Amino acid sequence: MPGNSNRRGAVRKSSKKPTAGSGGRVRRGLEGRKATPKAEDREYHKAHKAKKAREAAAKKSGGPRRRASGSGDEWIAGRNSVVEALREHVPITSVYVAEGAERDGRLRETFKLAAERGVGLLEVSRGELDRLTDGAVHQGLAARIPAYEYAHPDDLVDAAEEQGEKPLIVVLDSITDPRNLGAIVRSASGFGAHGVVVPERRAAHMTAAAWKTSAGAAARIPVAQAGNLTRQLKAYQEAGCFVVGLAADGDLSLPDLVADTDLVTGPLVVVVGAEGGGLSRLVAETCDHLVSIPMAGVLESLNAGVAASVALYAISQARA
Repeated sequence: MPGNSNRRGAVRKSSKKPTAGSGGRVRRGLEGRKATPKAEDREYHKAHKAKKAREAAAKKSGGPRRRASGSGDEWIAGRNSVVEALREHVPITSVYVAEGAERDGRLRETFKLAAERGVGLLEVSRGELDRLTDGAVHQGLAARIPAYEYAHPDDLVDAAEEQGEKPLIVVLDSITDPRNLGAIVRSASGFGAHGVVVPERRAAHMTAAAWKTSAGAAARIPVAQAGNLTRQLKAYQEAGCFVVGLAADGDLSLPDLVADTDLVTGPLVVVVGAEGGGLSRLVAETCDHLVSIPMAGVLESLNAGVAASVALYAISQARA
């Protein structure tokens, strides 16, 4: 019916005059807002409470700042690998054995070492063990290790000073083989270094392979992660450390370095680059000196782990 404003589709006319233009309301609605704070910075967010709890725990314990690798638990698969890891005191949390696995000398040794170290033994189906190890060749035996907790790079200097010693820190640049990392950690521990620093990205981390190669040294010496290696080296220089990088074409030889008593006995950072590629450009430019290891014959470079061992041995002898 005409004039029936209640019918479907009808528009009710207002007696009020319409507002001209959008006014400031729409403009205010289109204005940008401030960036959303991170979850850990929002007072009532659970991430903020967790952050505060971590800070309180660290302050109460007085221990160094540490952070997990973020990669979660790792698996060591295979009978030889598990036995070697137990022998080298890799921090295994539990050992998994497949149902019906053939009992041999390696399995019996695994049971013995696990019992001595208080490591839990669990029997699971072979299919479950396949799933846990992501299809690795486990031979009916695997072990779980927790994610490594890295120290903070600045804490390495503080720890040395607390011991009344001049810091000796090893920094690794572009080392991607975890076995090289493990070997260097082992040498650093054996020759009196106060810690090893690795980059967070594009570098080997403390995996099961690195743990095994370190022969348990990773439990005795801290390994730290640096978000930016060049920035961390500059921070060490500001803290009074002299930074030297190992390079085949260095301007200073290792014998000349150790002959300088004031230099080698003071706070020192030794940077080791990858075999072949060597130090990255920015890292090399940041070093106070590039140090070469004299060699006889035509051999151009040493394996990174060997080069680090040679340099650390020479430095430890000069510091003795």
